[in-house]
This record gives sequence, C-alpha cells and structure tokens, in this order.
Amino acid sequence: MRNNETSIFADNQLLGIHHAAIICSDYAVSKAFYTQILGLEVIAENYRAERDSYKLDLRLPDGSQIELFSMPKAPARPSYPEAQGLRHLAFKVKDIHAFVDYLTQQNIAVEPVRTDPYTNKLFTFFADPDDLPLELYEIE
Repeated sequence: MRNNETSIFADNQLLGIHHAAIICSDYAVSKAFYTQILGLEVIAENYRAERDSYKLDLRLPDGSQIELFSMPKAPARPSYPEAQGLRHLAFKVKDIHAFVDYLTQQNIAVEPVRTDPYTNKLFTFFADPDDLPLELYEIE
C-alpha cells in the first residue's frame, strides 16, 4: 500500500460484523428459536407485503445483529455444512458446557464439544430449525 492508501484505510477500516442475514422456511418456528431459545432481542419486525415476507431484526448482547427473513419458495441449503458460501454462524459464549446443557434441555441436538487445535478454545455445533449450522465458541 502507498502512504495515502494507508491513512485512508485507517480512517475507513472495517469495525466488526454488523449483522448476518438468514432466510428461514418457517418464520414462526425460526422466530421462536432465535428469540425464545437463543434469547436474542427483537429490535424490529416488519411485514413486507410486496414480497409476502417478514424481516425480523434481532440483537445479541454485544450489539451484533441477525436479520431473519421469510421468503416464499426460497431454495433449501444445498448441503450441510460444506456448501459454497457462508459455512456457519458462530456465537461467543463464556461457558460452553452450560450452554450445551441448556440447548440439550431444549431438545436441541448438539455435537460433542471439541478443542480448536490452533487456539485451544472449546467449540461445538448445533443447528437452527432449517439445519443452518451454528457454532458455539468459548471465549474465556
């Protein structure tokens, strides 16, 4: 990079992930999963009549967001989890075993907890109602 590009980048750098967008097959089921089971806060819910679609804005405690969309006749995910595109969505947790226990109590299947060989952090996977792979990643 040239010097002027460096200063422009320093003033305009990426600051974090604002949101991830998810298209679900059953809006009511996915809304309940993300709000009641995972505990995400509803920021706004809008019905878009021209698309016959809902858009639900959800917030995590750190301020990051998920946009949950219903889209009539959206195609299914081509494979699990190694389709091209977004591989999975990872959530930070302080106590992975406590969260796994909670999900299990909610009758949600969770893979065995593993250790990331590069960071030595614990992680595991589970799925949302549409089999979107979701990860728990322990940060402490």
